[in-house]
Amino acid sequence: MNIQDQINAYLASQDKAKRADMLALHQRMLQLMPHARLWFLDGKDESGKVVSNPNVGYGQFSIHYKDGSAKEFYQIGLSGNTKGISVYIMGLADKKYLPEHYGTRIGKAKVTGYCISFKTLKDIDMAALEEAIRYGIGQSAAE
Repeated sequence: MNIQDQINAYLASQDKAKRADMLALHQRMLQLMPHARLWFLDGKDESGKVVSNPNVGYGQFSIHYKDGSAKEFYQIGLSGNTKGISVYIMGLADKKYLPEHYGTRIGKAKVTGYCISFKTLKDIDMAALEEAIRYGIGQSAAE
């Protein structure tokens, strides 16, 4: 199964309300990053053990580790979970930026150094979420 088919199957597997929100976010990400590499991570490690929720990724940047190694990963991730939806904004050097700039104005969401989690799209200010995503795209593209 190719990546787009995996993404479609993953989105289709969500309950009705979450599926509608995730499809809307997926379409918006495709508009924001029309030529970006798409990723699908099934949440399993090399041995097949589930270690995270599945997620869809957009874009690409290099994660650099302290030991000098690096790996390619997505810039922006989207994942459904038991509490709602998480948007991951990877590659931010300043882990205080998202909570300080979006924590109080994005709406009913938990905002950490690289993740914005919320129950439904109606709970958040979509313009603020999009602004945070654009910021993340710009930061990881500038690396």
